[in-house]
Amino acid sequence: MNIKDKLEKYINDNLAVRFGKAMYDVTESCLSRAKLKNYDAEKNAPVRGAFKRAKVATNFNLDNYINKNKEDNKFQKLLFKYIDERDLKDSDVYNKVNIDRRLFSKIRNDRNYHPSKETVILLAIALELNEDELLDLLNSAEYSLPNNDISNLIIKFCFKEQIYNINTLNEFLYDYNCKPLC
Repeated sequence: MNIKDKLEKYINDNLAVRFGKAMYDVTESCLSRAKLKNYDAEKNAPVRGAFKRAKVATNFNLDNYINKNKEDNKFQKLLFKYIDERDLKDSDVYNKVNIDRRLFSKIRNDRNYHPSKETVILLAIALELNEDELLDLLNSAEYSLPNNDISNLIIKFCFKEQIYNINTLNEFLYDYNCKPLC
């Protein structure tokens, strides 16, 4: 089986299963909203007042929780961990996928910088990450690759099959009428 046939099988196997589940979730959500229409406002008025009191009481706890769990840039830490583990220079990484040197410098030096999803994927290609590492890196930047999108499945497939050539990945995306990377 050639690589394009494998890609088509991967998309068909994963998209159909996930899309069916997504439709079920939407239906369940619609049913939940329909139940809310029968909500009796007068009967539940004391509950609303209790909720307001609880909200005031928890604001302090919420602030503590946020401050305690607010981490430094997880994406930045994980990216440079992968670069160090592979003994690569920064220039090796950004040149491989044509990321601008200034952008890479911003990623390295600005703790508040939040990269685009495309930039994260390009960096993962440059580092030749496996599928799990790709998903971890995306998650650290607060992104994901849900299975309800063909372009996401193509990207996952390429990492699963260790296809790290940006031109090949873009060709697959083009074949399925998806927007290419960079």
